[in-house]
Amino acid sequence: MNKDVENKNTHDHSHGEHHHHHDHDHHHHDHDHCHCGGHHHDHDHDHHHDHDHCGGYHHHGHDHDHDHDHEHGHDHSHAKAMPTDKWVPHTHEPGVPHEHGVNDYMKAVAEYRKTWPTKQDVIEQTPDPAVREMILRMEQIGCDTVFDRFDKQQPQCTFGIAGVCCRVCFMGPCKITPKSPRGVCGANADLIVARNMTRAVAGGLTQHGAHAREILISLKAAANDQLDIPILGEEKIRTVCKAFNIPEEGRSLKEVANDLADVLLEDLSRALPGEYKTITALAPAERREVWKNLDILPISAYNEAFDAYHRTCVGTDGDWESNMKQFLRCGLAFTFTGVVAADIATDALFGQGGRRTSKVNIGALKKGYVNIAVHGHLPTLVSQICTIGASEEYLEKAKAIGAKGIQFYGICCSGLSSMYRYENVIPLCNAIGAELVLGTGALDCWVADVQDVYPAIMDVARCFNTKVITTSDAARLPGAEHIGYDHHHTNLSETKALARKILDRALEAHELRKGMPVFIPPYEITAEVGFSPESTVKHYGSFKPLAEALKSGKVRGIVNVVGCSNPRVIYEKATVDIVDTLIKNGCIILTNGCASFPLMKLGYCNTDAIKKCSPALQEFLGDDQPPVWHVGECVDNARSSGIFGGIAAELGLNLPQLPFAMSSPEWSNEKGVGASLGFRLMGINSYHCVEPPTQGSDAVTKWLKEDTKDILGSVMYVNTDPAKVAEKILADIDAKRAALGWAEVK
Repeated sequence: MNKDVENKNTHDHSHGEHHHHHDHDHHHHDHDHCHCGGHHHDHDHDHHHDHDHCGGYHHHGHDHDHDHDHEHGHDHSHAKAMPTDKWVPHTHEPGVPHEHGVNDYMKAVAEYRKTWPTKQDVIEQTPDPAVREMILRMEQIGCDTVFDRFDKQQPQCTFGIAGVCCRVCFMGPCKITPKSPRGVCGANADLIVARNMTRAVAGGLTQHGAHAREILISLKAAANDQLDIPILGEEKIRTVCKAFNIPEEGRSLKEVANDLADVLLEDLSRALPGEYKTITALAPAERREVWKNLDILPISAYNEAFDAYHRTCVGTDGDWESNMKQFLRCGLAFTFTGVVAADIATDALFGQGGRRTSKVNIGALKKGYVNIAVHGHLPTLVSQICTIGASEEYLEKAKAIGAKGIQFYGICCSGLSSMYRYENVIPLCNAIGAELVLGTGALDCWVADVQDVYPAIMDVARCFNTKVITTSDAARLPGAEHIGYDHHHTNLSETKALARKILDRALEAHELRKGMPVFIPPYEITAEVGFSPESTVKHYGSFKPLAEALKSGKVRGIVNVVGCSNPRVIYEKATVDIVDTLIKNGCIILTNGCASFPLMKLGYCNTDAIKKCSPALQEFLGDDQPPVWHVGECVDNARSSGIFGGIAAELGLNLPQLPFAMSSPEWSNEKGVGASLGFRLMGINSYHCVEPPTQGSDAVTKWLKEDTKDILGSVMYVNTDPAKVAEKILADIDAKRAALGWAEVK
């Protein structure tokens, strides 16, 4: 080899204060490096340098392209590796290499990264002024936030973003590049991406499934007098039991509730193949036929999560399409156990709640009170904390230590579930905003159970001496006190005693924190909440007026806007921008979960927002219905589906035919994969501003974004520009209206 080539080619790039020295040793012909803490370069002879300082601190929004024309004195063909052409039968000519295509995901990821905001972008563009003030406040006091940490993580791993990093065995981890188009086991990009997506939706299934399991255990325990909580949702229980053919005549409410819990628990945990009874009882017949023909009907939630992890293990299912079929099965189990069963059990045990007006946002924090935040997703213990905390007994205890009373605040879905049912709970923020709320210094106690409880809250809590209490054995935080159920739920009967212990700790924390500086930005508004299929029928008399308004064009379409937040987009801005455009163009919005917080905080759930709507929509809404209908926590996607289903039944049409849509603009976790998939399984398109980690596989990306149109009647649409997403939603709604011969809306 030429000496000049044998020597290292050295490139110096100066970027202001940062100096990077890049060494490319072409003598060893090893051009694929991922240096965590250093630089990531993918060299395929036409060199595109995508700098990854994994875990580092420098992010340069540009690429370095160097054209290197090097002769490497060796051959990649099989001819050189084989001593003879006779000992292995081949279907191709000897000396011709196997082809394993690798797309140019490096460039796609580099372009995608350019759309990601920095913390400064969030400060300048976030739609909520309270968020802006609190980010600056946290900066002043030296507490970092999710936005600081996101900046420090840049640029994040290209292989992970594209979905081509495989860590399922310990021969790896493996990555897919032009130089290494297959992992050690032979898995290519399509298989690795498909396995990662299947594992993601299985993870989401376990999260919503765990949520459902705790409520179902609680419902069964209450029905058998093992949990001293009244069963408040008799009407819901009676209605659902008819669909399941559970006998009611001559039987007590508790007997019927016990049988309902058993049916739903069976769908959760069935091992032997059998009928998924929730699907049979509650899914539209047209959809059941579609799923049956695709062979994606699940056995149980446990089985599908179990099978997803089994088949994605090394050396098991090597067919990417087979993996994506399991992806769909997990989606159905996620929907009918994680969402529908959880929703039924919550309404059965705690009642549906009703429409009410609630204060919202950080300005609603009260000085002088024992302030307690509930954060997470499990309602059983929270129900008793809020109920007992509102009692005269605890009011007197609070006054005895100089407080005005006890006030509860909701973070994430525990707050939304409680807001519907207990008047003393004020919703403040979603998971990403939790650190900002803690940073006010106004909270004495933070009660956390499961999911979307970031470990970073402990750092902020320590700054303000806020007492953090965890309540689930599955979700501990170092430094927090644990007061909750054990792994086997043997202490479920002690729920009220646990609630009292937590309330007493909050009173103690209030005393210890007296004199703590408090900073509360003065932003507060009211929101109308408590919408559901039942409230819709109660308000309009039936689904007929809403169906007729949709057909006539007074309502152009109905869009379910949900999902967690993601620092890959301006915090809460994508959600707000999409909704603002949709209501101006005649669409009613349904919302729940984390995405609902900005819509509540910025007035879209208030009747004042009617004036933002199209004239025709204003006429339909009147003066007492906001354009955004808040239906609850994340599992209350079941309520959105119920509204969609009620309209479809009224019109005698199937869901895929109707001008409905689902959007999770800022989705960020495994549950988000399942939530959007659940609606696509129903034949309803989903729309997003965050890409799924599939860019490394053209086949899987095309399957998600195009090919499911043929098998499910729906697709996943992604564009990082919220304006383009809103435009696409409206165009697709109009196309469905035109196909039905309905009135054109201008």
